[in-house]
Amino acid sequence: MTKTFEGKVALVTGASKGIGAEIALQLAAAGAAVGVNYASSKEGADKVVAAITAKGGKAIAVHSDLASSGGATAAVAETVKAFGPIDILVNNAGVYAFGGLDDITPEHFHSQFDLNVLGLLLTSQEAVRHFNANGGSIINISSGVSTMAPPNSAVYTATKASVDAITSVLSKELAPKKIRVNAVNPGMIVTEGVVSAGFHEGEMRNWVESVTPLGRVGKVEEIASVVAFLASDAASYVTGETLHVTGGAR
Repeated sequence: MTKTFEGKVALVTGASKGIGAEIALQLAAAGAAVGVNYASSKEGADKVVAAITAKGGKAIAVHSDLASSGGATAAVAETVKAFGPIDILVNNAGVYAFGGLDDITPEHFHSQFDLNVLGLLLTSQEAVRHFNANGGSIINISSGVSTMAPPNSAVYTATKASVDAITSVLSKELAPKKIRVNAVNPGMIVTEGVVSAGFHEGEMRNWVESVTPLGRVGKVEEIASVVAFLASDAASYVTGETLHVTGGAR
């Protein structure tokens, strides 16, 4: 792989597994020094770091719960202390829970909004204070649900529609600092989380495949490669976009 990100510093949130782990691996393979943020799975984050360093890359595990007060500050501070100013921020950390209107509670609402929306905003705020003076790139991991709006996902879909809107707002706000802001909206990707929720087989997967023109679910590599493109100079005139990587489902 060409060293597109040689000398660059990236912070990837929620990078101990799934899409976040693959993004960290791909950015590191292209030369970036990566802060691998995790909230609970130290083992997962250490595994990602080990995989990167085994290939001669640079990475550290950064423990921080971004939904908690001070979490964003800690994640950014540790990354900057290890590697210097940030060039790339990937806001991937997120949670989802499904339920019909009757199942919604304040806890159900806040657990998702506090991380998916507030955590993303506070991490972006803190990272921008420590960005490279030459600018850089923020990529928000949104979701295909923001436009597909499946039943029983009112709160989760609302968080991701918020991420799309925030992406648009911040692209305008941060343009004078030469920071581009884009979102990647994945379709169903078979990750550890999807498997543990039981969505990788049965009704949910069948429905997704039936409404997806390409007729299949996606792979983590197919999301990470798009993130790497948006972070690179190949996308130097792209900002404020939501790029749906959903196999054509909208």
